[in-house]
Amino acid sequence: MALTSAQLEKQKKEAEELLFAGPETLGFAKALFFGHFHQNLIFPYPELNSEQKQIVETARAQVQKFADEKIDARQIDKLADIPRSVIDGLAELGVLGMTAPKEFGGREFKQQAYCKIMEILGGHCASTAVFVNAHHSIGIRALLLFGTKEQQARWLPDLVSGKKLAAFALTEPNAGSDAANVQTTATPTDDGTGYVLNGQKRYITNAAIAQVLTVMARTPVPGKPNESRITAFLVTPDMPGFEVVEARAEKMGIRGTATGKLRFTNMRVPKENVLGQVGKGLRVALTVLDFGRTTFGASCTGAAKVCVEAMTKHAKQRVQFEQTLSEFELVKKKIAFAAAHTFAMEAMTQICAAFIDQGAEDYMLETAILKVFSTEHLWTIVFDCMQIFGGQSYFCNEPYERWMRDARINTIGEGANEVLKSFIAVVGCRGPGMQLDAMRKNMIKRPWVGLTDGMSFVGSQIRDRVTRLDIPMQSYALRNVARELGYRVKKLGQALPFVFLRAGTEAKFLVSQYNHERLADIAMDLYASSCVLSRLDYLLSRNDSDAAQMEAGKYFLMLAFDRIDQNFVNLKQNHDAQTTRTADAVIQSFK
Repeated sequence: MALTSAQLEKQKKEAEELLFAGPETLGFAKALFFGHFHQNLIFPYPELNSEQKQIVETARAQVQKFADEKIDARQIDKLADIPRSVIDGLAELGVLGMTAPKEFGGREFKQQAYCKIMEILGGHCASTAVFVNAHHSIGIRALLLFGTKEQQARWLPDLVSGKKLAAFALTEPNAGSDAANVQTTATPTDDGTGYVLNGQKRYITNAAIAQVLTVMARTPVPGKPNESRITAFLVTPDMPGFEVVEARAEKMGIRGTATGKLRFTNMRVPKENVLGQVGKGLRVALTVLDFGRTTFGASCTGAAKVCVEAMTKHAKQRVQFEQTLSEFELVKKKIAFAAAHTFAMEAMTQICAAFIDQGAEDYMLETAILKVFSTEHLWTIVFDCMQIFGGQSYFCNEPYERWMRDARINTIGEGANEVLKSFIAVVGCRGPGMQLDAMRKNMIKRPWVGLTDGMSFVGSQIRDRVTRLDIPMQSYALRNVARELGYRVKKLGQALPFVFLRAGTEAKFLVSQYNHERLADIAMDLYASSCVLSRLDYLLSRNDSDAAQMEAGKYFLMLAFDRIDQNFVNLKQNHDAQTTRTADAVIQSFK
């Protein structure tokens, strides 16, 4: 059943309050929807200084050595458990609290440096990478960002050292990608000293092994008996009423992670354990997920790099029809696609991480784009890797089928990609949409002002079509491709008014997911291309660029531009109506 206008308005209001409270800033990705290119935000390509680079390279070498010698990914998958020796070893290397301040035992790594560590774990063992991400990137990170000094002093030292593990408990039977639909309740006690939690959580990584859990629950709004807001609580398993319903659910992939189900029955949590502000729990969740999605991108980059290496080496050695596989064009196509998109993943991850390190105010679209882009293209890369290995990849004595099973969760976890595509499109279009709506209202209320605004808008549209968006490059060799990117950035800004016009109303646009996907795909490829261009310019400026990397980057731009152009065409010419008729007919045929 379609949502009513009242339901849509309610959802819109809740989203506005959550995402756009306070002054709104214009990040790089949001600017793309206006047809603007904020070059200073991603140029020059961010790199660690020489001192940081040396520290990080030493840490990477230590983690790689430990992974090679101590993390048996096949056994972890087979036994569905990460040994305590692995957890303790990661703790000794500082991985479990790598970005935490030194006062709590951490190593104070910046996000960009930490992503380079997560890349190694992602390429070696997906289960271990997900475990670390749950513990650190969304577990400890919530305490670092929103915890009081008392909360941090109480829990961070043991979490950083690995004596205690963290978990982030948001998902419920009715709250997956729809995070705002949390049903677990937190009722204030009569004496005002705490809250009583009732409800259940499922699909929680580290649920049964964590000693500190960030739990989302719904608290009443004072003075409004029928309203409630989500609040974040710090919960420990020793609280009466805390129950592990299922410690380790059997799963298709990332089997080593302890994914569990919890139940809270009249569980009292002291008010001192509220994390952040009462009623602002979704803000905690979304902020933490921005960090988690960045390290998610790093893990996918690591996995993609391993696939590229494996498929390429096999293709050079395997002989069929008196030729190595690497001589066949359809194999070359798969290797080129994998290398190109791996290059883009790494560039996007490092730039997203740099936004965090630089204290940027707005990067929620960039991290959502990174998550969708990296998980979708990693799936294709793993698929193609298996195809190149052929039947050999299908057997469990090889790692390739495990890579496929592990990669499948990525497009679902931390926000399903379909939901995030609508998020990218709607949030990105909000600014241009509000600008046009203000002009429309002026035409009605103040015709002369509205007429002036309208003429100004028409003038800007004409100027955009006859002027060029220049993206200055250090390298002369990239100027033509930079010009092509600028053309497509401007085209997005020019196209949106007509997308809105064809939708007819804001309410219709908000549910136009066919176009959401196209707009999101355009924005993702524009952002990815911008990051790739920045990285290519950086590599060429050093005069020691790797030929394979340079060609991969250039090939990505070609592929991305082709996809962007096709999506622009499909905004106007498509089979949406027939898609809906077919789906509806099939849906109605099943009782």
